[in-house]
Amino acid sequence: MCKISNTNVGIKDLNFTDYRGKIEAFLSDGRVVIVPVSFFPDIKKLSVKQRQNWMILDDQFFTFNDLSKVYAVTDLLKV
Repeated sequence: MCKISNTNVGIKDLNFTDYRGKIEAFLSDGRVVIVPVSFFPDIKKLSVKQRQNWMILDDQFFTFNDLSKVYAVTDLLKV
């Protein structure tokens, strides 16, 4: 994968447990973005256990072991 050319921010960590039904994303510029999982129907279909098996790709993308779709940091920011 390659980085998004017009995006300077990356994903440092994700959390699906502190806020029920929400994705908490820790960004490289220090911001924390919290968005409802319902904005991402494919992620919402995953079980709580499946949501724990995520990975960050190239600092700007994330996906899950049980999901073929790849999400970008820009997906979190434009919600």
